[in-house]
Amino acid sequence: MFRILMIALLAISGPALADTRVPASQMEIQLGFAPLVKQAAPAVVNIYAKRIVAERSSPFQNDPFFRQFFGDVGPTRQRVQNSLGSGVILSADGIVVTNFHVVGEATEIRVVLNDRREFDAKVMLADQEADLAILHLEGAQDMPHLALRDSDLVEVGELVLAIGNPFGVGQTVSSGIVSGLARSGAAVGNARGYFLQTDAAINPGNSGGALIDINGHLIGVNTRILTRSGGSNGIGFAIPSNLVAEFLAQAAAGNHSFQRPWAGMSGQPVDADMAAGLGLDRPGGIVISDLHADSPFAKAGLRTGDVVLEVQGEAVNTPAEMVFRMTVAGMGADARVVYARDGKNHEVSVPMIVAPETPSRDTRTLTKAAVLPDVTLSNVNPGVLAQFGLPLSATGVVVENPGPYGARAGLQPGDILLRVNGDEVPDTQAAERALTARMKTLSLDVQRGLQRVSMRFRL
Repeated sequence: MFRILMIALLAISGPALADTRVPASQMEIQLGFAPLVKQAAPAVVNIYAKRIVAERSSPFQNDPFFRQFFGDVGPTRQRVQNSLGSGVILSADGIVVTNFHVVGEATEIRVVLNDRREFDAKVMLADQEADLAILHLEGAQDMPHLALRDSDLVEVGELVLAIGNPFGVGQTVSSGIVSGLARSGAAVGNARGYFLQTDAAINPGNSGGALIDINGHLIGVNTRILTRSGGSNGIGFAIPSNLVAEFLAQAAAGNHSFQRPWAGMSGQPVDADMAAGLGLDRPGGIVISDLHADSPFAKAGLRTGDVVLEVQGEAVNTPAEMVFRMTVAGMGADARVVYARDGKNHEVSVPMIVAPETPSRDTRTLTKAAVLPDVTLSNVNPGVLAQFGLPLSATGVVVENPGPYGARAGLQPGDILLRVNGDEVPDTQAAERALTARMKTLSLDVQRGLQRVSMRFRL
């Protein structure tokens, strides 16, 4: 059908207006995407999710001036929040992929098929950072479903269709092309990483819907648009199908949280000014600025100053691209990594592992006897570094959850507790002992990102 479509497009295009004509045969009149839509549309579903959210009723809620002084001082009340989105069935037994922001923290999920059948759904695996969720339709069998295509084979200019439920008006199809690949620098909601870009119209409610190629294969999950007006401006983003495939694999393995390989390194893209100094003939890759001692890259022989060029045969030019390539390589796999050192390329095999949990976190929640009850503290280890995005050199004790009293004191998740009343706290045992001691004043020295914060309190 693609070949027929291209022949028809060439036949009706030309440099002069006089060359245009009306369809000359029944075949040309019937030319369109109808057969493709008829094949793919039944596998695209509408998703209705309900979640209960807590909010405070405050007299200063709508006054930003007074709210900055009084905060949320009113009583807490619960209300039901509804969300509408789309999803794609990927197996005959009712496995569905959608966006996290459609079903995240939902207490009730209802999925409606194109033929009006309805199913309750449960979340198998969800991840806010990737903005993906895998659902299972309860009691589903013999479901229409789409096959995944290798998104690394997608090329700019390919014809695509976006199928979803924009604005809740019902299932809608829009057509376009793949406008760009490796859109890793785009600000796309909660999702961070690598996206396919399309000019097929994507509007609110399309989230979680299908982006399919001309053969009806899923190449991406529509997630966001770049817009100033709220409507589609022809700049839409889809999460590549290769990442969806990894989510499916981990969901099938019984994972309840999505695992990403840990690089244990930090770096920056190589620009034109840096390329010559690094012995490269052109800009590209990521120069390593820091390596953790337990990093699989360090154990494979890489060191600071090396430039990572490829992962699994694919170029990596931003940290987000590198994370994507490592993720789709699969947990437990040995990824082929090409790096440059002193103007020469080298290839090594790097295992894709989760961030190690050694030394032990020794997580402790302070009791009522402490000056800051209900604060949860953990020892810093690679798992903690990855969870909170801390510098690789960070050590000591991290605030996992400040609790109500810690939050009022100004503590935030990810803060590193350096000193309590001037004494260093190298581990959670020392921190618990220091915060439970009798005292009339409390001073906390905290590392927050690249800043050091000092807090002083009279008890």
